[in-house]
This record gives sequence, structure tokens and C-alpha cells, in this order.
Amino acid sequence: MAIQRMDNVGIVVEDLDAAVAYFEELGMELEGRAQVEGLVADRCTGLDGVRCDIAMLRTPDGHSRLELARYRSPAAIGDGPRDRPHNILGTHRVMFAVDDIEDTVARLRPHGAELLGEIARFEDSYLLCYVRGPEGVIVGLAQQLT
Repeated sequence: MAIQRMDNVGIVVEDLDAAVAYFEELGMELEGRAQVEGLVADRCTGLDGVRCDIAMLRTPDGHSRLELARYRSPAAIGDGPRDRPHNILGTHRVMFAVDDIEDTVARLRPHGAELLGEIARFEDSYLLCYVRGPEGVIVGLAQQLT
């Protein structure tokens, strides 16, 4: 048996509104918000007394989704500084294909985005960069060159 598709990537955040605004500026579309709690949430997560607010966003093509969650209970646990480098074990990043990488970085800066290095050219194929976004999440951007 094989998987059907990747449904979504989940990211736990403290400021749900700021994270939603960041990813909307990137070009994602808000599908909706909800509060998740109860026995199903407890069983699924392996936690007791789960109560969290979630926002589900999708890419414009409708094929990928991002679930942002703000835990009210139990409280979210920080696991160290948020400005960790990319090579830490278990570090996650989300990569998005964009039309104009420089414009995208410029639009994200007012939302707190910081380039980790610089925009780099990979052969004659891509412009690539990593930006640190809300809650320290590393977001990769890739612009395919013609």
C-alpha cells in the first residue's frame, strides 16, 4: 500500500494571527480557522486536555496545505532558541516555488522575515534562499529560471 498524497505540514506557533498574515503575504490562501479539542484531539496527539486554535492555509494551486496551531492547553513547549541554524537535527523547513524571489523576500520583510544567507544561484536552474519566518520557522524559496 502506498500513500495517496502529503496532506499538510503542521507548525506550532505562539502568535497565530501574525503567522497567518506572513503566509498569506507569501501567497497562501486561508481555508479556515477552527478550535480543536476533546477526546479525538487527545488521542491523536497523545496529550491530555488538548485545546488549540488552528488555521489551515493552501497554496494557490490547491495541492499543498499548511496547518498552523496555537496551543492553549497544554501550553506549547519551547525547545531552545528560535534562531537555530538549518543543520540542527530535526529542524524543519518548508520550501515554496515563487515567481520572483527578490519581490517575495521584500514583501515578507515587514512581517519579520530575515534572510539566513543570501539569494544564491544554482547553476542556470534556480535562485534559492532561506528566510527565517514566524516562530523561527525556516522558509525556503525557489525561483526557477527559464
